[in-house]
Amino acid sequence: MRTLMVEFGMGSSLRRGDYTQAAKRAVQDALWHNSINLAELYGFSKEDMRIRLEVGVQQPDAVDADALRAVFPYGQVEVSVRRGGLDVPRPEGEGNPTIMANVALCVGFDMERSDG
Repeated sequence: MRTLMVEFGMGSSLRRGDYTQAAKRAVQDALWHNSINLAELYGFSKEDMRIRLEVGVQQPDAVDADALRAVFPYGQVEVSVRRGGLDVPRPEGEGNPTIMANVALCVGFDMERSDG
């Protein structure tokens, strides 16, 4: 895959302690910041788009990768979840922490080199 674009996003789950929801919001944050039509620009179908999604949260096993893939309307999505992000404890010390997720979203295509 030749990476043509990288976007970053941050999302949170304020009260429910939902790592998947925080990650979905981070993906949407990254996606909603642009409207670049890469497929059309390079003459590819949108289904040919390769998307590598890197997700950072404090509890990677609590993230549903299939739910993150479902955010994308097209393309081939590879999800990697690792330890990162931030859990912010409540000041009163009770209840779920505020969860912050970070994502890096790399978009590209399988392309042939033009230099031979």
